[in-house]
Amino acid sequence: MSSAGLDQAAAPPKRPGLFPPARWLADYRASWLGPDIVAGVTLAAYAIPVSLAYATLAGLPPQIGIYGYMLGGIGYALFGSSRQLAIGPTSAISLMIAATVAPLAAGDAGRYMQIASLSAFAVAVLCLIAWVFRLSMLVRLISDSILTGFKAGAGLTIIMTQLPSLFGVAGGGRNFFDRAIRLAGQLGDTHMIVLAIGLVAIALLLLGARLLPGRPVGLAVVVLSIVVATMFGLPALGVAVTGAIPSGLPVIAMPTFGLLDFDDLFPLAAGALLLAYIEGVSAARSFAAKHGYPLDARQEFLGLGAANLAASLGHGYPVAGGLSQSAVNDQAGAKTPLALVICSITLAVCLLFLTGLLTNLPKAVLAAIVFTAVYKLVDVAALLRMWRISGIDFLAATIALIAVLLLGILQGILLAALASVFLLLARASRPNVAILGRLPGTGRYADAARHSDVEPLPGILAFRPEASLLYVNAETVLETVLAKLDAAADVKLVICGLSSSPFIDLAGSKMLHDLHDELTSRGIGFQIVGARGQVRDVLQADGLAKKTDSANWTRRMDSLLGELKPG
Repeated sequence: MSSAGLDQAAAPPKRPGLFPPARWLADYRASWLGPDIVAGVTLAAYAIPVSLAYATLAGLPPQIGIYGYMLGGIGYALFGSSRQLAIGPTSAISLMIAATVAPLAAGDAGRYMQIASLSAFAVAVLCLIAWVFRLSMLVRLISDSILTGFKAGAGLTIIMTQLPSLFGVAGGGRNFFDRAIRLAGQLGDTHMIVLAIGLVAIALLLLGARLLPGRPVGLAVVVLSIVVATMFGLPALGVAVTGAIPSGLPVIAMPTFGLLDFDDLFPLAAGALLLAYIEGVSAARSFAAKHGYPLDARQEFLGLGAANLAASLGHGYPVAGGLSQSAVNDQAGAKTPLALVICSITLAVCLLFLTGLLTNLPKAVLAAIVFTAVYKLVDVAALLRMWRISGIDFLAATIALIAVLLLGILQGILLAALASVFLLLARASRPNVAILGRLPGTGRYADAARHSDVEPLPGILAFRPEASLLYVNAETVLETVLAKLDAAADVKLVICGLSSSPFIDLAGSKMLHDLHDELTSRGIGFQIVGARGQVRDVLQADGLAKKTDSANWTRRMDSLLGELKPG
């Protein structure tokens, strides 16, 4: 563990409570103030170029991205449980806003901004609902394989949206493939100066990330590009720049309600929440483990909700915690969320006094910043590993990837979540049913399908479902056992081992009833072993004690088989 982790883990870990600042302020040490200030200023230096780029990606004025970092950070510092997580606009949510809000705004720029801030308010409301009903477990329905595919699709889609800015062409299109076709048709109109600026910016950003990790390389590239654009008059040569950015702090006001029907607003807010919570909690857990303090996954709903509420009141759009900005915050030495407050103060100073310096910032540089921030989302190594090890996980990732490429970020994440549920049910519906035999020379029993040398049990069919017995798999288990029974000769007793079945529902219990009745009609005995806890309670309540010897329910399979066939 790092020295920072030892410093913070010196006291026994304590839960942060409903208002985390009450805990970390009470434990605050004077030695933490310097690192928090440095981390806050460093995070602000990182946030300025990234927030400008992501706001542009979202189709919003550049300063809106800075508003999100400034206000979202304060909101999270008040209610979030992570000490290093940094809050701000993210690439995936930015693209989701651009793809979803544009058709709803119908070309009205003012309405576009209002819908974007309303969506942040809706995310805050959903966060509160999720906190009240303890819905943090719902995000576990999205598997790592689905998330890997979704991130790859999102990364490719975002990169494709930025390529027109790098080539200096108009671009356009509805999805990844449509954009690629249109871009290919416009390559003849490439603005070579714009392309050169973009490629140089990408090279500097990648080189800086490798040689100067944790340093505000992005800000240095932005400053350099502004100097070059101003000295050589690049705007007059057709190089697109951000233009004048309004100075001053955002006006705090409630978002405009009644702009959208629930059917239009809810999918956008739910998709943004799903993305924000999964990515934020994943990043927050890694830093909590590194520094040795507890993370409250449920409290993260309040932290994320407070961040989005603050962003919406300042005309921002949905924000989230991200691994890249949090890594900058952590590497710069952040000890507590006070670093986020310092970052917000630094950004406020920039908004008041420094926005005029950003007028000649080339848009190709913003595209380069987005490109270098998202290309790692396309994790080819992880996809190849799934393909080698688990076909069903690779299929899940492929579904998510293609869904995003074809349908876009919002529909892609919702379809990916649905696919996760269906794949989970598909896996649960086909459990392995182990048909047991005796290992030679031992009193142990194993799955005959995995151990070719096991000895059959004369007159006995012993099976063990290796999953909970639920409505989705009960019929499959019954069919498997009856098929094995029909293929066996002179079976006098069937034994069902439930040691690998931690849960059973009424459909599973009914299946055991049906199996007993079928066996009885054939003159075959039936016993249940290895039933414990909830499984035993359900079997007792559903009357199986009248059909089988309940005294054997808690026995081990090898114990009963040893008595029936000693030696």
